[in-house]
Amino acid sequence: MYMNNMPMNMASKAPAPPPYQWTGCYVGLNAGAGAGASNFSSFVGAGSYLTGTDPATVAGSGGGSHNNTTYAVGGQVGCNYQMGTVVFGLEGDYDYLPSTSQFNNNTTTLASGTPFAIGQSLTSNYLATVRPRLGIAADRNFAYITGGVAFSDASYSETYSDAAGGIGSATASKFLTGWTAGVGWEHAFNDHATFRFEYLYAGFSATSAVGVITGPGGSNPLSGSGDLVIQVLRAGLNYKF
Repeated sequence: MYMNNMPMNMASKAPAPPPYQWTGCYVGLNAGAGAGASNFSSFVGAGSYLTGTDPATVAGSGGGSHNNTTYAVGGQVGCNYQMGTVVFGLEGDYDYLPSTSQFNNNTTTLASGTPFAIGQSLTSNYLATVRPRLGIAADRNFAYITGGVAFSDASYSETYSDAAGGIGSATASKFLTGWTAGVGWEHAFNDHATFRFEYLYAGFSATSAVGVITGPGGSNPLSGSGDLVIQVLRAGLNYKF
């Protein structure tokens, strides 16, 4: 039997499911690899212990850079709003990310031939950010760019010693505010669970310290500084409400 020129036993085709919607808030965890880097500079002022060309020699030997690799583990929370295929979002995150950059030089001598050693280090423990996100959604896939404000901490130190009995140090600790930018991709397994890969670059200004070098017969002002760059590549899981 036929009706409307179509067989009655022909199954009707099910409608396609609607595209996934990224609108909503979420909370999640992440883990990955991190890297820290610092550029160090040093200054030794004129004084009564190091004289002549020695202050400039020590200062020039105390500047350098160092990179280190580490790990990152933490969490994030945020919200998205989708308009067509465009997704806007705001996210905050915190990662424990221990990083120590060190520079040491013990291969130079003073004008008298006295060997000396000078070194600098900068340690940070975390990376936190607050960032807008902007991207394009293709059903359950979401590619985005992001950028905003970054936060970290810094413990900075500079040390000096020589074979004639001279010794010096300068230390400082600082809460850091900087900037961050990155890219990411996120996939929704179902209505609530999503998985992501994300790369972030964060830059912070220098942490400076002032101290003194003392030795037999006198002293000299000592100061130094080190900046901080953090990079992190991480994977994350989110639960969307």
